[in-house]
Amino acid sequence: MTLEEFINQWQSPSPTLLVHTSGSTGKPKPMLVEKRRMEASARITCSFLGLKRGDSALLCMPLDYIAGKMMVVRAIVWGLQLIEVSPCGHPLKQIDTPPVFAAMVPMQVYNSMQDDDERQKLWQIKHLIIGGGAISDEMAAELRLHPNAVWSTYGMTETLSHIALRRLSGPQASEWYEPFDGVNVSINADGCLVIDAPTVCALPLTTNDIAEIAADGRRFRIRGRKDNVICSGGIKLQIEEMEAKLRPYINVSFLISKRSDPKFGETVVMIAETNDIESLKTICKERLNKYEQPHKYIAVDSIPTTETGKPARAKAMEIAQTH
Repeated sequence: MTLEEFINQWQSPSPTLLVHTSGSTGKPKPMLVEKRRMEASARITCSFLGLKRGDSALLCMPLDYIAGKMMVVRAIVWGLQLIEVSPCGHPLKQIDTPPVFAAMVPMQVYNSMQDDDERQKLWQIKHLIIGGGAISDEMAAELRLHPNAVWSTYGMTETLSHIALRRLSGPQASEWYEPFDGVNVSINADGCLVIDAPTVCALPLTTNDIAEIAADGRRFRIRGRKDNVICSGGIKLQIEEMEAKLRPYINVSFLISKRSDPKFGETVVMIAETNDIESLKTICKERLNKYEQPHKYIAVDSIPTTETGKPARAKAMEIAQTH
């Protein structure tokens, strides 16, 4: 979708817009969202960040998904100066002057850090929000040194972008997400986060994210997704936690997945972009406990991802089941 096409849809008489989910755990799903709720979400973000009319805002994500659409809505609602570049892995290479405000995915931030010129521009952005994927411990450690405000976002298409932010830069850096005013969270019987954000979502939303709520009853942190729990021999294993243990020691792209097993119910599978399976086995034996050890290792040419760069977990599970 082009910027002109989206603006035409936005300016149409219809009170709703068609958006699609990112498809990280299955096929992207279409859903209708209310423009007035998108406007409300835009105001909440811009107000929280302290953005001013005329501030520059970088649009570097596809307009097919909510993240890109919401950057345009923020610009319209708050009077920001929108700078559009082609969605790619190196968006800062396409601009000369760093924007006041930018929203990027972790891959774009990572790539920008590897180039001296792009890194300098990244460090000049006044307000940077990062969403659409997990932020590694290594990236978080680097971003802690950023001189301005950098935030990890929590949200989804159903909440019209984010409903909570986690500070990554400076002394306020934290592993806990802080919900916006008017947003309340709780945990259901399955340990999943429930979001009550009436301004952007008509009804409370039960997520698939396994979460923990802080003692203050407001802040929360995410352990992983309910879909990404492997129940092996009666032991519940969280895929994201296993990947986090391994990530500092494996220098190729990889995913942990699962497959059905007649004895254990489910077993752990590692999918990786390498044929050096013996090295992977050695690292797993050193870094994972006995229950977490993969029962199978699968070498692939490329790890499956969605159009927005997230791991395509459903596709990975197909690979785990059929190889």
